[in-house]
Amino acid sequence: MSYAITPPAIPSLPIIGSDQRFPVRRIFCIGRNYAEHAREMGATVDKETPLFFCKPADAVVTDGADVPYPQATQDLHHEVELVVALGAGGRDIPAERAAGLVWGYGVGLDLTRRDIQAIAKAKSHPWDVAKAFDHSAPVSALRPAGDVQLGPDTTLTLSINGQQRQHGRLGDMVYSVPEIIAMLSALFELKAGDLIFTGTPAGVSAIQRGDRFHAEAHGIATLEGRVV
Repeated sequence: MSYAITPPAIPSLPIIGSDQRFPVRRIFCIGRNYAEHAREMGATVDKETPLFFCKPADAVVTDGADVPYPQATQDLHHEVELVVALGAGGRDIPAERAAGLVWGYGVGLDLTRRDIQAIAKAKSHPWDVAKAFDHSAPVSALRPAGDVQLGPDTTLTLSINGQQRQHGRLGDMVYSVPEIIAMLSALFELKAGDLIFTGTPAGVSAIQRGDRFHAEAHGIATLEGRVV
């Protein structure tokens, strides 16, 4: 096939213990999936109406690369999250079958231009530009699902310059991983290569140029990097 321009490279993530890489198709995210984080943002959790948004696949930052501080903001915030990588998909997937579609797990940062988001919220506008900007999704290497023991006591932590900012348990999520997959599949046809950011615990705050971060989904993966 001939293209009018050179096709872009396929975004991908490293795999723990392998020379292969995981190709990224789409990035789905859920907001307000930890009640304490929702409260710190001045919001409440509506169990009947989950809040989903997307990031472009090429927003991923991988392999420990520096994260450029984004343009058009003075208030960049970190949000540490468990990341789910799908090896298969479908539509209207029952929650009891959803876990079988997971290829692997990692940890990531949902970076947010909080000042832009606040203005959009105040005007009841969409806030895609607050979430879906360049380099807004640093993600660790993935660990295959068969090597992961995921449970309610699995913890997420984030430290900035050696000081812990965020700490949470997967058991505190409003919607579990299978529930998130099932709900997304009622809105989109999910496919292999999709990533899902599963929400952040309380403690989000600003991150500055020069800051170093250490994110961890304990027993699964770590993510280290620097904002420049």
